[in-house]
Amino acid sequence: MKWKIYRLQVDAEHVGQRLDQCLANSVTEMSRTKAKKIIDIGGVHINGRRVRSSSAPVKFNDSIEVYIDQLPLEPYRISETDILFQDKYIIVINKPPMVDTQPTHARFKGTVYEALQWYLKDPFRLHVKPDIGMVQRLDRGTSGLMVFSIHPQAHKEMTRIFLEHEVHKGYLALVHNSPESDQGEILSFLARSRKENRVKSVDKGGKEAITRFEIIDELVDYSLLKVEILTGRSHQIRAHMAEQDCPLVGDVRYGGSSLASGIEISRPLLHAEKLSFRHPVLDQDLDFTLPPAADMQNIIDSLRVSSR
Repeated sequence: MKWKIYRLQVDAEHVGQRLDQCLANSVTEMSRTKAKKIIDIGGVHINGRRVRSSSAPVKFNDSIEVYIDQLPLEPYRISETDILFQDKYIIVINKPPMVDTQPTHARFKGTVYEALQWYLKDPFRLHVKPDIGMVQRLDRGTSGLMVFSIHPQAHKEMTRIFLEHEVHKGYLALVHNSPESDQGEILSFLARSRKENRVKSVDKGGKEAITRFEIIDELVDYSLLKVEILTGRSHQIRAHMAEQDCPLVGDVRYGGSSLASGIEISRPLLHAEKLSFRHPVLDQDLDFTLPPAADMQNIIDSLRVSSR
């Protein structure tokens, strides 16, 4: 999904106008109502700084950048049903697909991080001011389990648990084709290629990445895999499976198709299914399992029917 970026320079005609008015007057396809929503979620930057006030006056020669990520302009909000576990130290949530984990140029409001701030500010949910530590990230398109520390007493130990790989992270991945063996381990060194805008295995200079997989369901032209990552590199599963000639369904960047069983797919079909770790403060074992998001489950069910 490609972003749209508009770059404007304020001329004498628009000096002193409200920011939303300036955008509506300068960008043909943008109404004032739409401009206000984009400003509110954090997609507008003046002279390199995010501005979230529609009434902010623009000045002569201001450089304005407008980032539009093509996602809904209504911000994502966490509900009670999204919470799998919460105490005063940590919170475990179900992240929906197509929501950014952390702020981007296109939005601050409606990311998982901001939505968690919004959710926890209710004094009935947390009796102290929230202090959020982000130890885990999921790609925009990935659904499933995420844990955050929400108390200073938990931050350091939660970070250590993830850095030292004392957490079990299990995923479900729907891929094209089938790996050569029913189960296996992929070890390579991954690095980002700016030219290709993707991560790939390299002989020198990359970071070690270890991925284990097991086929749990073979379908016609597709496979459903259980995947465990022993390292947490960016796009690790996506890159490793693509290099096995088994790109994730919906992962166009890594060679997957945006169609499966005649259904259009807007994201890589990857789901964070399992998360196990020791509580950072209370020293208790915690183990969570979560079924796939509805869109992924629907595709799996459809492929199973067509494979009979």
